[in-house]
Amino acid sequence: MTHTEQAAVDFEENGYVVLRNLIPSDEVKALVELIDHSLNPALAPVEFEADVHYPGAPVSRGAPGGQTPRRLLHAYGRDRLFQQIGRHPRVVDFLKTFMHADQIRLSQNHHNCVMTKHPGFSSVTSWHQDIRYWRFDQRDLVSTWLALGPETRENGGLLVIPGSHKLDFEPGQFDASMFLRTDLKANSTLLSKATVVELQAGDMLFFHSRTLHAAGQNESGTIKRSLVYTYRAEHNQPIPETRSAVYEDIPV
Repeated sequence: MTHTEQAAVDFEENGYVVLRNLIPSDEVKALVELIDHSLNPALAPVEFEADVHYPGAPVSRGAPGGQTPRRLLHAYGRDRLFQQIGRHPRVVDFLKTFMHADQIRLSQNHHNCVMTKHPGFSSVTSWHQDIRYWRFDQRDLVSTWLALGPETRENGGLLVIPGSHKLDFEPGQFDASMFLRTDLKANSTLLSKATVVELQAGDMLFFHSRTLHAAGQNESGTIKRSLVYTYRAEHNQPIPETRSAVYEDIPV
């Protein structure tokens, strides 16, 4: 079995797979320099930690830490370096294999951002499926998460629940914001299977839009940076007049 075939098997089984050293170190370095330039000062459009109202976030933009960036939005349109990653041939080849599609598109409406976690003022992202607020003909999309430095539990790296993309849930298993309820006995067995996705710079996580994932606060002393995109198969169209159809998706 080839490396690509094994990755496809793992993705199908677990709802995610990590490909190590997918992006060379020189490209990672250039991206980090570009991102840091875009963070100081924060170049719009930006989402701040205070905007999400997640656990641990500042209560407002005027509160201490309220100007802490959480996401640099519309990454693909910011610079050619971001575009090169979004259309990277190796990335696209893996995506086509995982989605069993000859043609795919990069969404400009979902993710398409640089995720940052700053020490001191980062928030907790509770357990959720990305598809909870996306609107497409089918619920089969794939996101890529490029680590631009070490990602661990300590600095707020992602946690996932293997195989959760195959599960059907009852509405009552989620709260009003579509986060998985941790107070339910029915969810406790599922949550016990959570695993940390540890990454190094240049590693890329591919994960299904139905895979349950979460992340804690950054308790380290340095900023964590990640470039995140979402892709769909050509035939899997966004539903008109929804958030998923605001901007035209990009053929890759």
